[in-house]
Formats: sequence, C-alpha cells, structure tokens
Amino acid sequence: MAGMLQRFKLIFKSKANAAMDKAENPAQTLDYSYEKQLEMLQKVRRGVADVATSRKRVELQANGLNTQIDKLTQQAQKALEVGREDLAREALTRRSGLQQQLSDLQVQHAQLQGEEEKLTRASQRLQAKVDAFRTRKETIKATYSAAEAQTRINEAFSGISEEMGDVGMAIQRAEDKTQQMQARAGAIDELLASGALDDPTGTAKDDITRELEQLASTSEVEDELSRMKAQLGAGPSSAPQAIGGLGQPPVAQPVPNQTYAPPPAAPQQPNPGDLR
Repeated sequence: MAGMLQRFKLIFKSKANAAMDKAENPAQTLDYSYEKQLEMLQKVRRGVADVATSRKRVELQANGLNTQIDKLTQQAQKALEVGREDLAREALTRRSGLQQQLSDLQVQHAQLQGEEEKLTRASQRLQAKVDAFRTRKETIKATYSAAEAQTRINEAFSGISEEMGDVGMAIQRAEDKTQQMQARAGAIDELLASGALDDPTGTAKDDITRELEQLASTSEVEDELSRMKAQLGAGPSSAPQAIGGLGQPPVAQPVPNQTYAPPPAAPQQPNPGDLR
C-alpha cells in the first residue's frame, strides 16, 4: 500500500511538473523576478531611510544635550560669581548627568551611522545587481522571442504545428471528397451508358443506340461525298463528244445514287470552214 501511494505521489508530481513547465512563460517569469528584486531594493532603501532618520534624531537630541550642558556650565559659573556654591554644585551635577546621556547618544549615533553606511553599500550593490539582471532579462527575452518565432516558422514549413496540421487535414478531407465525387460521377456515367440505370430525362443512350446513330451518320457522309463527286464528273470540261455525226447531243450517262443533276451544256456548232 505504501508503495502504491509513493508511486501515486510520484506520478502526480511528474504530471504537475510537466503541466507547470508547459504553462510557464520564461518572459513572464523573468519579469516577475525583476519585480521581486525591485521590491527588495525598495525595502533596503526604506531601511536606509529609517536608519538615517534615527541617526538624525539622535543628532538632534545630542545637540539639545550640548545646549543644556553649555547652559548649566554658564549657570554654575554665575552661581560661583555670586557666591552660591551650592547652586554651582547642583548645576554641575545636572551637567554630569547630561554628559552621560550625551555619551550614550554618541555611541548610538556611531552605531546608527555604521548601520546606515552598511545599508547604503548593500543598496548600491543590490542596485547594480538589479540593473545587470534587467539587462540580462531583456537579452534573454529577446533571444527567447526570436527562438520562439524561428520555431513557429520551422513548424509551419515542416507542417508539424497544430495550425498547419489542421490545415493539412482540411486539405486532405477536401481531396478525399473530390476523389469520391469524381468516382461516383464516373460510376453513374458507366451505369447510364450500360443501361443499368434509366435516365428520367430521356437523354441517356446505350451503346447500341449510339453505334446505330454513328453508322447512320457515316452513311449520310458517304452519300454526300458520292453526290459531290458526281457533280464534279458531270461538268462541261468532262462532257463526252458524239461519235459518227455532228450536231447530235451527247447521251447522258446514268450516275449512281444521284438525286439531282444539272442539264448538259449545249453542243458547239461546227465552223463552215472546217467542213470543206
């Protein structure tokens, strides 16, 4: 049971990893990382500003203590001048307490100043890294976009992309349908020609009918050709001359398959000079 659960967890993780890897866009991931670095840089800058503010507050407090210490010193001197040693002692006692506070403030000021300098250097280094990452990010994004475009172009040329695959399948289906329609049309023509199918319009003819009509057409052509030959043979240049007497018309020769023949030409009269 534990082994099956382990396999199930492994399969689930592999499927989830594959789905995440497919859905991940490197450009978006780089932009997100850059935004996170900018947020970190902004936090460091706010830290530097907070430390600088604290340092400035300590400086103001120290300046105030210095002012009070100077004032107490002057008061002690005036008290001694008028013979009030007790007042001078009290003023000096208070000044001593203020000096102790000032010493503590000076220590805090040194610590804050060191922290401020350290954060400032860290902010500068982080700023340089962010700038370098931004340059590298834009370079990677441009390279990725170019590689993606090149991949799509190669897939389009090779026909393995999803869009081109759909187009290729549509073309294949169109070609299959066209071949099917051509085969169906040819089969119907053959069935009509053989008489297996009747043409309701009456225009379809079987092979015997077409053969008979072709023979009739051939006979008409032969008859017309014979008639034209007969007309050429009955012309004036080929009319036969009479034998045994002058002035007798020539005897017309029968022409086979002649439906119509023009009348023969009139015989020529002999010249009297030729009779002598």
